[in-house]
Amino acid sequence: MNRYEFADVLDRLIDEARALQEDIVADRRALHQIPEVGMSLPETRAFVTARLDELGIPWRPCGVVEPQITERYERLGYHGITESTGVVATIGQGGPCILLRADMDALPIVEDNDLPFRSTRSCSHMCGHDAHAAMLLAAARVLKRHEDELPGTVKLMFQPGEELGYGSKTMIDDGVLEAPHVDVAFALHIIANAPTGRVTYSPGVASASLDTLGVRIQGRGGHTSAPQQCIDPLMVANQIYQAANLFMTREIDPSASITLSCGTMHAGTVPNVLPDTAELQFGMRSFDVKARAHALERLPQIIEDYAHAWRTACELATFSCPCTYTDPQLAACLVPALEAVAGADRVSRDAPMPVTEDFSYVSEAVPSVFAQLGAGSADAAPHHNPHMVLDESVFWMGAAMHVACAFTWLSGDDA
Repeated sequence: MNRYEFADVLDRLIDEARALQEDIVADRRALHQIPEVGMSLPETRAFVTARLDELGIPWRPCGVVEPQITERYERLGYHGITESTGVVATIGQGGPCILLRADMDALPIVEDNDLPFRSTRSCSHMCGHDAHAAMLLAAARVLKRHEDELPGTVKLMFQPGEELGYGSKTMIDDGVLEAPHVDVAFALHIIANAPTGRVTYSPGVASASLDTLGVRIQGRGGHTSAPQQCIDPLMVANQIYQAANLFMTREIDPSASITLSCGTMHAGTVPNVLPDTAELQFGMRSFDVKARAHALERLPQIIEDYAHAWRTACELATFSCPCTYTDPQLAACLVPALEAVAGADRVSRDAPMPVTEDFSYVSEAVPSVFAQLGAGSADAAPHHNPHMVLDESVFWMGAAMHVACAFTWLSGDDA
């Protein structure tokens, strides 16, 4: 197939995705009304797998949560993280293989929108993941129609737990990147407060890492009139807080893109009792791999040394989600596919996202591209806001981009 023939095929595939716009909206609204939080999404999985069954696309459950991961989440205050309800499906056969990913978990936010399909639960899709799943299901329909034309395999990854920063890792641990082996991957995130139809990507680091450090200090509680009989964990927590922040100003290059914040500190009940325990949690975000590695080595040392200096016992639980990385060479291959859908004038490079995206685990394992699709305006409510809404008119574009990227990459030098 020469370049002109391939362009004609790609145009027809994009038109097929465009024709599914109403179906994508319907699926997205259905998912919007059954939001589920975390790793266990039984209703969402049932919806996705029912659609895959209708299309005759083979799938399997995918995701494993090891006991130590459950324990670590519990120590950070997240309970019930015992299973992962991911889904992996395949279209085509043999190599090479490209993976297309959609996350599908919601947030513990009560939606405050006057929409006929708004969530009536105590959680909601104020993250756009319902749209991600619906768009990938539509892409699956187009790809299945043309399965015999695929020079390889397209693997579909529907993942839970993105908002927990670990859902994709549970699927990697359960073999999502094997049988067949995934060579490259593509993911798309819809953005509520970016111009409708605008597509952006960031070659190299595409999103910040996030490292959570949960500290539990065991002291000895007692009466404030006799502090010598006690070991004050709140005082130790305060010193750890100050030491951690001082460390960032003395051992981290000021030019490094890295921040540290203490989001929670809990201890005590009344002013005349020294508490028995104190807890605090730090969150660190960075675009700088070297600075992050140094901080992750030194912060636990500082925390434990301060705790031991004051004769307290210290439990430290950490959770890390690395930076998402967009492979520049793969981006050069896939950007023309994005431009074929959105128009060359609507696709551009942008700065890395300051938020964290757990597609990072996939991008650590295989060359990947992470792109963003605008579905609103700059003054619209952002993600994780109870008033967030999406411009549904772009949904077909998301489906088309999945299809176009899959065909473009699989076609390789033949295009």
